[in-house]
Amino acid sequence: MNIGMNSITDPIGHIQQWLNEAEKTESRDPNAMSLATVGHDMLPDIRTVLLKEIAPEGLYFYTNHNSAKAKELSENPKAAICLYWKSLNRQVRVRGNVSSASKEKSDSYFATRHPQSQAGAWASQQSQPMESREAFEKGVKDVLHKYKDKDAIPRPPNWGGYIIAPLSIEFWQEGEYRLHTRHVFTRNSEDSSWDKTILYP
Repeated sequence: MNIGMNSITDPIGHIQQWLNEAEKTESRDPNAMSLATVGHDMLPDIRTVLLKEIAPEGLYFYTNHNSAKAKELSENPKAAICLYWKSLNRQVRVRGNVSSASKEKSDSYFATRHPQSQAGAWASQQSQPMESREAFEKGVKDVLHKYKDKDAIPRPPNWGGYIIAPLSIEFWQEGEYRLHTRHVFTRNSEDSSWDKTILYP
């Protein structure tokens, strides 16, 4: 099945196209992606995060800069992600370099979050041992109380965005009898164009 991939000239833009289609068919969080990182111990780690923006420069997600994933990215600023949409029998795999988003970009996204989520970003010492659930919930309430008379809750200085700049992108479409379609786009280091390869399933 060709599924129109032979005509792709902008693979990053094509991720957005597939995501738009998945938003119509996936029951929840079509922007959920598995994010794999490797720290100084060279042991791979993986978790699910939410893809918040697809732009020409790459894919954006946000997290606490003191989290395990952020520490691994500071040690080895490279990552792989996988978006899988069961309703469409499709997946996209991306590998690339990671850099921090601008403060302005992080501020802009943080301002769109629900106040409870904003307060949670302040109260959470992400990936650290927690005294109790009650202590965490009290921390959230304390933040909400602190800023109740303010126009907005500001972004914590240790929270912000990351950009995955793709070096390779694979589009996978399930086929009958496991005769899948796989197209891989690899960034050309000389002129930043994309080289395309079709893989056996």
